[in-house]
Amino acid sequence: MAGGDQNRDGFKDPLRMPSYDEDEDEEVDIVNFSRKTPPGGGAESDAASTKALAGSIKVDTDSDAKDLFVTVDNREKHSGNFDVYITYRVTTKTTRSCFDNSEFAVRRRFQDFVWLRQKLTQAHPTHFIPPLPEKTNIRLSRFSTEFLDMRETALNSFLNRIAEHATLSFNESFQIFLTAKAWELETHRRYAKGLVSRVGTSVKTTAESYRLRNRSPEFTTMADYVDQFGQKMASVDRISQRIFKEQIEYQTDIESFAPAFELWSDSETDVSDILHSIATCLEKCADTTKTENVTQMDEFAPVSKEYVLYADAMKNVLKKRDAIQMEYEQCLDELNRKKNEREHLQKQLEVLNDRTEVANADLKADMDRWHKIKRKDIKGLFVNWAERRTNYYESCLSAWEEVIKTLQSKKQDDHIDTPDSNEPASETSDPEILEYPVQNS
Repeated sequence: MAGGDQNRDGFKDPLRMPSYDEDEDEEVDIVNFSRKTPPGGGAESDAASTKALAGSIKVDTDSDAKDLFVTVDNREKHSGNFDVYITYRVTTKTTRSCFDNSEFAVRRRFQDFVWLRQKLTQAHPTHFIPPLPEKTNIRLSRFSTEFLDMRETALNSFLNRIAEHATLSFNESFQIFLTAKAWELETHRRYAKGLVSRVGTSVKTTAESYRLRNRSPEFTTMADYVDQFGQKMASVDRISQRIFKEQIEYQTDIESFAPAFELWSDSETDVSDILHSIATCLEKCADTTKTENVTQMDEFAPVSKEYVLYADAMKNVLKKRDAIQMEYEQCLDELNRKKNEREHLQKQLEVLNDRTEVANADLKADMDRWHKIKRKDIKGLFVNWAERRTNYYESCLSAWEEVIKTLQSKKQDDHIDTPDSNEPASETSDPEILEYPVQNS
């Protein structure tokens, strides 16, 4: 195992980067990759290598046959007596015999999704429960279209993660969530209030009063990986938000430049075609930038944010696993101190030992499965992003090439209109001024 990039099971993750000081810029690792130019480099070779890299990466596909399909869509806004809220249609199609029908369609509020996750956390404390989207967003309004689109996409991903899980998808509360009528679900929800908060307080109290002695190095490595993965994905999320903000400002600037050049072309008849071409180019660049910004917010941002929240959820699961081992170790100490109660404590020790083994097995199985899903999502995320950025720059380059053609055409027209070839050429007819070199992308 070299440099902490490979755990004890031989797994090597491409996102596991070397640790760095807190004072270093979080963009260094990402920027350094983009600066690597192959031999005989240049803009053209960079573009070719980027396309080759994007084409060489194949996203893993899940070959397992699915028997449960869940979709979240068709949100509706409701006005109650005291509040306004949004409901989402949850459509289920399944071939499982535990369901009464093969298709179901119900409407659920966000708080219903919160209840489901609480029940799953309570029933499966050592499994990775997918994260829910954040309840609020400081940048967006609660009922804005952009915020609701992001939430609807995240909720759809949340339910599909559960539906694809070999254990969570058979949970009774999950089946109730997918099939129960609104009043039936409300009855079940009344008995779940405060459970997760009490469990979290209990785990925190235990952790503060006791320290693990014999934590397995395997789970220490797992915890370190999850912590570093969360930091890296948080950096990716912050940088992407920064890029998005700068792209919005750039879009606003070029949108304001296009009308100015268009008006300028009306007053400058000699170069009106050139100015009009520049205005058209700016409009095309503005449209392309707008499309890229929308795509980044719809596709890139939700996935990066989801995995930031996923890392936090995994940390909580590892803490719960540690709490179970803490209880086991405390019981073992108690057994050594109280020999008179050995028989009773021995039974309790066996139960807790079994729970520890089950927790270990659950975590190992979920970690392997999570790595598979994570590799698929992260690879697909960056491959799509690389392809979009390549297309974006090619579109802008094509627009500017049209401007250059217009300039060269203007030069030829001016040369034809010149009556005396012996007269000295004007500054605007200088070929070094009008012939702009075309830079390869």
